[in-house]
Amino acid sequence: MRKLFGTDGIRGKANTYPITPETALLVGKATAAHLGGNQYDKHRRVIVGKDTRLSGYMLESAITSGILSVGVDVLAVGPMPTPAVAHLTKSMGAVCGIMVTASHNPASDNGIKIFGADGFKLPDAVESGIERRIELQDFGKPLASERIGKAFRIDDARGRYIEFTKSSIKNHSLAGMKIVVDCANGACYSIAPLVLRELGADVVEIGVQPNGSNINLKCGALYPAAMCRMVKECGADAGIALDGDADRVIFCDENGQIVNGDQIIGMLALDYKQRGKLSGDTVVVTGMSNLGLHKAMKEAGIHVEVTDVGDRYVIERMKEGNFNVGGEQSGHIIFMDYATTGDGLISALHVLKYMKTTGKKLSELAAFMQVFPQEIVSLPVVEKRPLEELTLLPEIIRQCRENLGSSGRTIVRYSGTENKIRLLVEAEKSKDVELCLKLLSHAVEEEIGISKEE
Repeated sequence: MRKLFGTDGIRGKANTYPITPETALLVGKATAAHLGGNQYDKHRRVIVGKDTRLSGYMLESAITSGILSVGVDVLAVGPMPTPAVAHLTKSMGAVCGIMVTASHNPASDNGIKIFGADGFKLPDAVESGIERRIELQDFGKPLASERIGKAFRIDDARGRYIEFTKSSIKNHSLAGMKIVVDCANGACYSIAPLVLRELGADVVEIGVQPNGSNINLKCGALYPAAMCRMVKECGADAGIALDGDADRVIFCDENGQIVNGDQIIGMLALDYKQRGKLSGDTVVVTGMSNLGLHKAMKEAGIHVEVTDVGDRYVIERMKEGNFNVGGEQSGHIIFMDYATTGDGLISALHVLKYMKTTGKKLSELAAFMQVFPQEIVSLPVVEKRPLEELTLLPEIIRQCRENLGSSGRTIVRYSGTENKIRLLVEAEKSKDVELCLKLLSHAVEEEIGISKEE
């Protein structure tokens, strides 16, 4: 059996291995068997949620069947943000939570994310244990019909999560603020606008008409241009763009200028430190974070911990060090005091509250750091050949790093969730960024090959 779990669950093209109903059934059986404990304990249940992709119906049904077959109940919550599933898993005493989503990927993809009873993503060792059960067909003894599980629809799941998000800022009023929110036609389409309105904001919503095929389609956190344009057109105070499963968020200020995850992490870390709430005077970020953030944090007396790329690695380090603020430049922002995973809506509420209490515009708050010219390019590749087996690309990487010196950097890595290679170049001058990216892209095309399929 090929390895199922990547850096963020299981992901791929819907109805193509491993994102098939057959595999989903086995994942449901193996996960419930592995995490469910005593096979005859009738109080075991699994939270199952999904985003708005058409293929979610197929996978949700298959996963549910697998769970029920090993004697565990299912609490189905329907279309729901990934962080909501993590929260509900913990608050409702479930043995685990399963989210059917491919996050920011196109509608043709789908995936499976699993959270433990504590609301955190599963450690690698537990994922390996689930894979091993599938390989060995080890799901426990076949059950008599009276011992199979039951499925229940949790009608108030949305309301539970709405109250949870608002409580993270103690229901602080946002009256007088005009906010554009782009929900990416995804899992938060009916929740985010409602939460903002209940807190008193004037809301302009886009990306709130999912049809099963338009999730992340030229909207949301990966395509914030529509949000930026709308903010300027309607004179809003800020814009919020979520991705398909709402675990990440990108902002724009009142001028329609992007404010990314680094800037949000930094500005809120400064606020936390000033109020004596920044645990260990430390923030945790990945190697993709801008050098400008490192410089600004150092000047403020805040230590920066750096992890591998992926919000799960940020969260693992935060748990180890008991830190409470961290995240990724891409918009996964983790407030460990409130959530066990990235939560785009909670992040947005904290930023808006900060704006309201300080009386400052988002552009002012984001100006604490100088953003070094940086560009990230994602290229679809024919195959993910190990970088250490290549010759031309490693040599170009070496040359770029040598030319940029200590005032810049180059990072080349494969995506953990897509068949793509990521190229990051950062430097003091934009022309150096452009030159290095041109050289690196050419080397990728020559030595690995660029796929024409997108």
